[in-house]
Amino acid sequence: MNQKRLVALVAVAVLAIGGLGVGIAVAATHHSSSQAPAGSGASDGSTYSYYQSMMGRYGGSTMMGGSYGSMMGATGYAWMMGGTSAPGWMHGGTLPGYMMGTNTDPGKVMGRLFANAPGPRVSSSAAIKLGNEVPAGGTVSAGHNSISFSGSSAHLVALASPPGGPDETFHVAGMVNPAISVKSGTRVTIEVVNADPDTAHGLVVTATGSASSWMPMMTSPPAFGGAALWFLGNPTSAGMHAGTISFVASTPGTYRYLCAVPGHAQKGMVGTFVVTG
Repeated sequence: MNQKRLVALVAVAVLAIGGLGVGIAVAATHHSSSQAPAGSGASDGSTYSYYQSMMGRYGGSTMMGGSYGSMMGATGYAWMMGGTSAPGWMHGGTLPGYMMGTNTDPGKVMGRLFANAPGPRVSSSAAIKLGNEVPAGGTVSAGHNSISFSGSSAHLVALASPPGGPDETFHVAGMVNPAISVKSGTRVTIEVVNADPDTAHGLVVTATGSASSWMPMMTSPPAFGGAALWFLGNPTSAGMHAGTISFVASTPGTYRYLCAVPGHAQKGMVGTFVVTG
């Protein structure tokens, strides 16, 4: 595997764990019993506990190197949740083999790592029902593969890559990757359910050009504050991982909602998100 690919895989592992603060931490709000470290960008204590447990599998390895030292403590956690100083190996270092193992598919690696992370769960039967429901206030056009909202709020459920449908796609209101349209100023809430049995998925609303990138979130940030759930781990016997994003679609324009896990948007896990003036 060439060096650029190695660095990209390392970067997405960071994005994956970094997404814990945006995605899983949001989903696990009601399970918290303590505060996460100050400056981490997350307020969920159970997420921090899970993070420490997960990193402990690597024996407290100094995976960041340099001044970061062990990633077990508050400093490493805060970096993963959005710190600005990237470690040296992000600029050409060696892929941490103890993290990726022999598998080079980042989605499968992330899915396994966070399969037992805290957060709400949805049964497979409930997920199928949610993925086919027409949202309240939404107008669906199956012929145009679109759904539009004219009110001040929009609530949708997106199933990520459910069995029986096209792989690497979102299912919303019974449609595959439908175009979603809302008015400027609309409060948008999207519940994301990872229905893929062995791969992590997430959902981010971002700029139109990001879909062509192997690593979308290294290309462009979320288009709106709160419009990012980086990923959800694999389903377990407890159910499918679910997480919710909520944001105000404040600026008119054409955007994309996509899965930020490397390669997924390129494979078709992307749809159009339009904010009308």
